[in-house]
Amino acid sequence: MAGNNDQDSRVARKRNQPQPPKRHWFRRIVLTLIALFVVGALAGIGLFFYYAQSSPTITESNLKSENATRIYDANNKLIANFGTSNREYVKSNQIPATLKSAVVSIEDRRFYQHKGVDYYRILGAALGNLKGSSLGMQGGSTLTMQLVKLSVFSTNTSDRNLRVKAQEAWLALNVEKHFSKAQILEFYINKVYMGNGIYGMGTAAKYYYGKSLNNLNLSQLALLAGMPQSPTYYNPYTYPSYATNRRNLVLQAMYDSKAITKQQETTAEAVNVKTGLAKTHGSIVTQQKKQKVIDAYLTEVRADLKKKGYDPATSGVKVYTNLNMNAQQRLYDIANTSKYVSYPDKNFQLGVSVVDSYTGKVSAMIGGRKHTNVTYGFNRAVRTDRSNASTMKPILDYGPAIEYESWPTYKTVADTKFKYPGHNTSVNDFDNNTLGNMTMRSALVQSRNIPAVRTLAQVGRTRAKNFANQLGMNLKGTIPYSNAIGAEVSSLQVAGAYAAFANGGTYHKPYYINKIVTQDNRTVNYTSNGKRVMKQSTAYMITDMLKDVINSASGTGTTAKISGVYQAGKTGTDDYPDNLKGTVPSDAMLDSWMAGYTKNYSVSVWTGYDQKNQGYIDNSNAKISQNIYREMMTYLQQYSPNSDWAKPSSVGTVKKNGIEELYVVGHLFSNAEANSGTTGSSINNGTTTTQSSSSSTDHTMTQSSSSSASSSEAASSSSEAASSSESSSEAASSSEASSSSHEASSSTAASSSTADNNQHAGQ
Repeated sequence: MAGNNDQDSRVARKRNQPQPPKRHWFRRIVLTLIALFVVGALAGIGLFFYYAQSSPTITESNLKSENATRIYDANNKLIANFGTSNREYVKSNQIPATLKSAVVSIEDRRFYQHKGVDYYRILGAALGNLKGSSLGMQGGSTLTMQLVKLSVFSTNTSDRNLRVKAQEAWLALNVEKHFSKAQILEFYINKVYMGNGIYGMGTAAKYYYGKSLNNLNLSQLALLAGMPQSPTYYNPYTYPSYATNRRNLVLQAMYDSKAITKQQETTAEAVNVKTGLAKTHGSIVTQQKKQKVIDAYLTEVRADLKKKGYDPATSGVKVYTNLNMNAQQRLYDIANTSKYVSYPDKNFQLGVSVVDSYTGKVSAMIGGRKHTNVTYGFNRAVRTDRSNASTMKPILDYGPAIEYESWPTYKTVADTKFKYPGHNTSVNDFDNNTLGNMTMRSALVQSRNIPAVRTLAQVGRTRAKNFANQLGMNLKGTIPYSNAIGAEVSSLQVAGAYAAFANGGTYHKPYYINKIVTQDNRTVNYTSNGKRVMKQSTAYMITDMLKDVINSASGTGTTAKISGVYQAGKTGTDDYPDNLKGTVPSDAMLDSWMAGYTKNYSVSVWTGYDQKNQGYIDNSNAKISQNIYREMMTYLQQYSPNSDWAKPSSVGTVKKNGIEELYVVGHLFSNAEANSGTTGSSINNGTTTTQSSSSSTDHTMTQSSSSSASSSEAASSSSEAASSSESSSEAASSSEASSSSHEASSSTAASSSTADNNQHAGQ
């Protein structure tokens, strides 16, 4: 007992001793979290009102207007929109109650309870995001917020941020103060995009079913109610399975909201989603189909908008383009009437690009002839599957020769028998002839192929490709020598490159859009920043030689001549591949080009047939490209100053054979230097030892005798072996040797777009 008493006393004494304070860690954590929540909430409220202060203005007009993207020309005149031109606006009393229920059930079940912002849905959406689940119709945006987005904000990715969401919520609260729920639902049903250029469910009813909303059944109304989420994939014509799933989801939501019975849901789900679809669309004609004149331009603007992050169908932005509508109309008339140019048949096609020489603005474009009801049709002006033939020569051959080697225009080049370096394939010309030695000017003016390929070999393919790519050619890998007389580039690329020659050596990438104004009145401006890609001397000397293509009696582009107009240009024709030559006349060609420029505009024209069995270019229609160019440039120059190019101080002049030739100051070639690295007879002291054939009238040149040609060819073989190694910087390149082997095999392929032995290529 005594022991127990002692133990009890010890316990009592311990109890009476002062105890250390308890550590309330849990309470501290809770209080800290509450404080952080309060601070976060206050910060969020402050940020919300900060963003709300800069919200755009929203009006009834904004809410009721069509949400189409509007396109303007260079004079700020509305020329088209990406949407219907005859939207059928339906008033609230014309909208079936069933459709209203369907829209509310799938988009915003608490629509009639909230005041524009549904805080329960926002919390639910946030929790759903944390769980990584998709809440479908339980997303955070109410119908009112969606209406606000469609009315004053674009749907591009840049407008999916906290600032815009806050402003949407603020504006939704204000919209709910000024408009009834019935009005808001009316605005929404008339504004949403329904695919195929259609806005509004009333218009969609006519487009998809050929009926008014009041005449549609439950299944059809449910489909229309569900389409705005993804009009493309819920299109019953093209994706019936997706459309069916979406319709059934709407029906299920309607049943869950007690808007329909289970029997009604089951019956409607059993209906084939394609039942009742209209075979034709009656009076619902999209505005684009009326825009044949600007179809090609609109096609590129539409693609450009997508690249910039805007949805052409739903962004609702204003797009101000560089289109000269008057020039575009003239170009369309030239292509589609017989008033200006005669065409051989309806299958004869063309692609034309008009670019401002000093800015790169695409002023006009046409992608083909005789469009019917095609919208956003095939645009031949930007196609890159046909050779540009000899319009490539200033870009890849002679431009680089002047830029990197300072060749004068009187530099001697050889038009004697020649094979592609590393090949057993001969380079031929349209006349199957060789003219001996000639000046670079003569070779370009008469569009001789052999001198062009020799020039590329001497300059080096790497340097030449770099020069061309700075002019927008986008050549890949080790280019074949056949690119000297044509590569697969578009008329737009050629027009952009020639514009750089026109303006003195600055390249501007061609562009269509000048500025975009979003629905909340933010303006995004676009321009093409110029980059100097060649010396002024190079641009001027190329231009001076290309003038002779049009003005000289021996030039290939004399049909393009416009009296009194200062212009320069180059022609090009592309021959049939070897394996098809037996099926067409000997003078048949695949393509005919004319590209030229003034100080104001650069115009590039391609003509030909889409399919080889539709027709061919021959001597009777090869100059149609020049006729098109001449008519278009004549029109453009009526409204533009006409002035000649001023010779820069870096270019000197010298008389050679009675012709005023040009050279780069500091690089005045002697006769020996001018003749170096060439074959054929030599030119001495400005006179020729023998006169070439009478067809060579522009400049005097020599024709080698058969014996001298033979010895010259032997010398040429040695010279070309060195030149094929791509100049001193590329000498002994193993990759070059490999490329030559590959090129040799590819040049014999029947599918080659620039067959190495083209006889007509280069005119």
